[in-house]
This record gives sequence, C-alpha cells and structure tokens, in this order.
Amino acid sequence: MTHDDDKSRPLDRQLQLDDIPNIDLYMDQVIQLFERTFEATTRTEGETILTKTMINNYAKKKLFFPVTNKKYTKNHLILISLIYQLKGTVSINDIKATLTELNQGVANETLNLEAFYASYLENTVRNLETFEAEQALADENEPIDQLQQILSLAHMSNLYRRAAERMIDQLDG
Repeated sequence: MTHDDDKSRPLDRQLQLDDIPNIDLYMDQVIQLFERTFEATTRTEGETILTKTMINNYAKKKLFFPVTNKKYTKNHLILISLIYQLKGTVSINDIKATLTELNQGVANETLNLEAFYASYLENTVRNLETFEAEQALADENEPIDQLQQILSLAHMSNLYRRAAERMIDQLDG
C-alpha cells in the first residue's frame, strides 16, 4: 500500500547531526531514531527501514568499527546512516570498500567523522536543490510523458550508480 499523499512526502531526508543524541544508544533506540528520521521517505507504509538483523549483519561484515557494551556511539550512527544511503545503490561489499577508510580514520583518530558527515550533508542539500530544479522543468501530466520521465530518471540512476561503482573499484584496486 502506497502512502496516501505522495506529493507531501519528501524525496529526501537525512539524519542530521543535531538529531543524534550525545549519549550512546542501545540497538532498539537506534532503530527508533532511524524509523522516525526516514519513515516519511518510504514508498509504502510500514516499509522496513532498519532492523536488528540488518545492524547485526553490518557489524558481522565489518561495515563499521566494533560496538562496545552493546551501545552505539554518534560515530556508529553516522556510519549506519551512510550505509542506509548507500545500500539502495551499491552492494554490501562495495559499501565495505567505500567505508573502510572512514572506519580506519575513526579507529586511528585521524578523521573527524562529524566534520566529514557535515560536509556530506551540505552536498545532499545542493544535490536536492539541483534535482528539484530539474524536476520542476520536467513535471509532465500525460502518461506517455511520465513514462519518458520514469525511463530518463532510471537511466540517470544507472549512470550515477555505474560511476560510483567505478570509483569504488579504484578504492579497492
């Protein structure tokens, strides 16, 4: 079942640094935070955003540095947010390759993950502004025009995904 009012749902929502408490969270609290943050962007009501199994799989695959005393730090939440953003586009192995340097930088204390994430959030604002401006020009009502727009968006998505995969391959190789 799709949401009743698709036009009122945002296309994008990000976990903001201010949304993340300055205390460590247990897994259930992490899941609640992500549900509250990303629910409005889901395609259907009740769509799964994040589960215990997902988090445990991310930990097993070493997509983020180890958790201490079953509590997730602000840095863990930032990394889980990045995983959430990447998982719809690239494979788990590609996510691991992409985040390896971040995890090492956090572990070695050579990277300020909050500053990195703040820069990422600034990029998402610019991306959304560009996307919305392009969409305003292409808003069509005729079904055949909508089909052309769907195909165009899918094609652009594939181009961006392939470009990201090439960059990941360069990180890996």
